[in-house]
Amino acid sequence: MSVDIPAIRRYLLALQADICRALETEDGSATFIEDAWQRPDDDPSGLRGGGISRTLADGAVFEKAGVGFSDVRGTQLPPSATARKPELAGKTWEALGVSLVLHPRNPHVPTSHMNVRFFVADAAGDAPVWWFGGGFDLTPFYGYDEDCGHWHRTARDATGAHYPRFKSWCDDYFFLKHRAEPRGIGGVFFDDFNAPGFTDSFALMRSVGDAFLPAYLPIVQRRKTATYGERERNFQLYRRGRYVEFNLVWDRGTHFGLQSGGRTESILMSLPPLVRWDYGWQPEPGSPEARLYKHFLQPRDWAQTTPQPATFPS
Repeated sequence: MSVDIPAIRRYLLALQADICRALETEDGSATFIEDAWQRPDDDPSGLRGGGISRTLADGAVFEKAGVGFSDVRGTQLPPSATARKPELAGKTWEALGVSLVLHPRNPHVPTSHMNVRFFVADAAGDAPVWWFGGGFDLTPFYGYDEDCGHWHRTARDATGAHYPRFKSWCDDYFFLKHRAEPRGIGGVFFDDFNAPGFTDSFALMRSVGDAFLPAYLPIVQRRKTATYGERERNFQLYRRGRYVEFNLVWDRGTHFGLQSGGRTESILMSLPPLVRWDYGWQPEPGSPEARLYKHFLQPRDWAQTTPQPATFPS
């Protein structure tokens, strides 16, 4: 089956540009810095290709935002890929994608992650192995039922009949096994997606990519001016530690990038600018911080949830 890599590349580059423009408008003060990079022909990793890393820092709304596009090729897949698909060992491959992580300044605005990607092995062969993947998930510090419901309803509309499976996949994937807790309230996640054929699979990936801004920006607009103080800021930094732990310990994309000799600066631009770890910290019973654990970091069908009033200032 033929695959249209130029069409995928055009879509991903346009998606990156559209998202960066929208985030700059929402922030109102900071702009993205662009770092276009290319692998040299004599790169010892054997990788070829390049990408565009765009970062925004110290904005009025976003303390840090990273939106990266990459299109890399190689001749040897890393263990993180061949462990699941040993038949791909020794095959040439190409991976394209857009990935973003947004770390807002206000603790009432959730951190968010999105990526959409395409992978093909042995593209020049008679039967190339290819698939799409991606999704988006939300990590609140001080949650709101209204926001979580909107997030999941948008995800449901973007993925249609696939939503229940992709939601469950997201819940399972973004789970910190060493903490026995989810990273956030989830969203949708999919990988190895190719069964409907190239045209329909590509359309699903585009639907997920196009749904991110409608899912996230209304939440930002509702919460970016909420009042907060040192207590909320410290809790935000503490919970960001969970984000770092997941990305470095469990995330397959991070492992793939580092094991394949990928560009470290681009791979790790998802990490927050400031974070803290407090030994043995526990939230005060009945506090807004405890509510995150008791109410929001629990399995829930958010798309069907009736909003409940928050117990803290908004």
